[in-house]
Amino acid sequence: MPTLHPSLRCALVLATLIRLAGAAPLAADDSEAAREKELIGILQSGQPAEKAIACKQLAIHGGKDACPALAKLLADGQLASWARIALEAIPDPAADEALRKASESLQGRLLVGTINSRGVRRSAGAVEPRLGRRKDQDHEVASAAAVALGRIGNDVATKALRQTLADAAAPVRTAVAEGCILCAERLMADGKSNEAVEIYDALRAADVPKQRKLEATRGAILARKTDGIPLLIEQLRSSDKGFFQIGMSTVPELPGREVAEALAAELTRTTPERAALLLMALAERKDSAVSPAVLNAAKSGDRQIRIAAVGLIGRAGNASSLPALLEIATDADLELAQSAKTALANLPGETVNAEIAALLLKAEGKTLPVLIAVVGQRRIEATPPLVKALDHADATIRYAALTALGETVGAKDLGVLIAQVLAAKNPENVQVAGRALQAACIRMPDREACAAELAAAMSRASVPTKANLLKVLGAMGGPKALATIAATMKGGDDELQDTGSRVLGEWMSVDAGPVLLDLAKTSSRDNFQIRALRGYIRLARQFQMPDTDRAEMCQKALEAAGRNEEQKLVLAVLERYPNAESLKVAVNATQVPALKDEASQVAIAIARKLTDKSPEALQMLAGLGIEPAKVEIIKAEYGAGTNQKDVTETLKEHVGDLAQIRLPSPVYNAVFGGDPAPGIVKQLKIQYRINGKAGEASFQENADITLPLPK
Repeated sequence: MPTLHPSLRCALVLATLIRLAGAAPLAADDSEAAREKELIGILQSGQPAEKAIACKQLAIHGGKDACPALAKLLADGQLASWARIALEAIPDPAADEALRKASESLQGRLLVGTINSRGVRRSAGAVEPRLGRRKDQDHEVASAAAVALGRIGNDVATKALRQTLADAAAPVRTAVAEGCILCAERLMADGKSNEAVEIYDALRAADVPKQRKLEATRGAILARKTDGIPLLIEQLRSSDKGFFQIGMSTVPELPGREVAEALAAELTRTTPERAALLLMALAERKDSAVSPAVLNAAKSGDRQIRIAAVGLIGRAGNASSLPALLEIATDADLELAQSAKTALANLPGETVNAEIAALLLKAEGKTLPVLIAVVGQRRIEATPPLVKALDHADATIRYAALTALGETVGAKDLGVLIAQVLAAKNPENVQVAGRALQAACIRMPDREACAAELAAAMSRASVPTKANLLKVLGAMGGPKALATIAATMKGGDDELQDTGSRVLGEWMSVDAGPVLLDLAKTSSRDNFQIRALRGYIRLARQFQMPDTDRAEMCQKALEAAGRNEEQKLVLAVLERYPNAESLKVAVNATQVPALKDEASQVAIAIARKLTDKSPEALQMLAGLGIEPAKVEIIKAEYGAGTNQKDVTETLKEHVGDLAQIRLPSPVYNAVFGGDPAPGIVKQLKIQYRINGKAGEASFQENADITLPLPK
């Protein structure tokens, strides 16, 4: 992209703004023509910055009429590239003619740019009469001409480039080869693969840089399609790293089942390192074949090859791959075994799930836990064999079956998991069964019916089990779950109140508010009261609700709070949601002696944020001795002795229409940008006016700022 000198860029922006500001609206039918005419006028008489932006605009609005004016700029070292932007985009043949004529007289970089633009336009007329440019003494010009011919890519251009390939000067040869490759790609796109093969093979045999040979080799393979398999295999066996890599990069591009089978057969003929890379490349193909060679590679041999082969099977295999994967999943090599388990979880195929369920019915030994885990991961309905596994002597299998049931059991069989929770014999069983039950309940489409079933089980459960069921209900949410938790906590049991208050403290709807508030008022344990009240305050802070409802919750929380910590949390909620209702609660809180100062500050903060101060709000503030006023800061200094810092502008930023100034931090040093007198107690001195009357006041470091009304 062309660049401009900073001064030119600034002038361009200014000129554009002036021109846009003065432009009159145009009718829809003549706006394009009028816009083009205006831009042409700028090219003819405007400043360089204006001309540059006009060129860019002509790429959108320009046509035949703009080409002569643009052509004149092609010899301008500063504006030529901008003109070419427009000429490359204008569809009219006049743009081709402008570039052609310019290339007859230009030299050096200006000529290179013009040739490049002719290539971008892919104009057949650009081939003649300037074919000689590909043999120009200026190597940059010759190289640009060669690449431009490649972009044009017609029969004449292709013939010219092939003729030049043999005798091109060494500095130009790579560009000629690039042009030939572009021509071959065009031929392939047009369905002329045989002609493309001829060009690619000629390049492979020519004295051109290695990178061009690599590109030609790739093209030769792809142009031959399945007949390119031997050439592809040749690259994969090459001792040259570059040709091997070009072969590997071509593996995913060459389609055909025959290709996949040939590549799989190559696994046994190459080194372990290359076989692993080849397997990974095969995995990227949509037509990857899990051939006997791939299965054999997965079953034995080099570890990395086995892992790569297993990954390919997991992507491209089917039900017939199950025996091999199950065998590998029990391997002593943990990484290899895990790769097989992952493959089992991802294995495609319509019949795979049915086959796994059938295998589970008769599984034993090491394959049993593997199949149980796969059933859970794939969410295969296999309740009977999983229930049978719950009685297995091996605890690991019992726990795996519980986990799988949590992922697969349906609503009609939920009682199986509830029974496991009720009958758990040790803490570990309780945890596993509880997690499985929670996973199942969260999946249920009718959570209310599920919660009702859990509620019915409460009467049969011990206190520890009830606590676990409360956790499940908490994860589910909903009205029935909430009602069940509230009823269970009413019994006064400490463990149930502990669990219930934790669960409700994370509840994700305001419905839990009344239950939490009741617990905060009635619990016999202070820690449960505090936890419940904080959960109640969290609901007021976190969830959307009408202003009146939030203010009511905050008022009730203040009344229930017995500690200053929770009272401060309520005040923070009020300040977070400034409105007339929250102001009323904050003003009421000033009647509590221990909260008076903090509540007053919150009331001021709320009042300053209100865009519409109602008479009621003003009356409430007046009751606190706070009246709206016009406050002006004349001068403010912060420091001690001769070490004073002017903080006038900072203080002005925080002045409102009240005599109280609330800073964003209670620490003056943080607000005023540092400590002007370290280790010394400082003062803030303010000269101000309130309603036109002058006053002065001083405040000790970090004190609240309330400006006295001047007499």
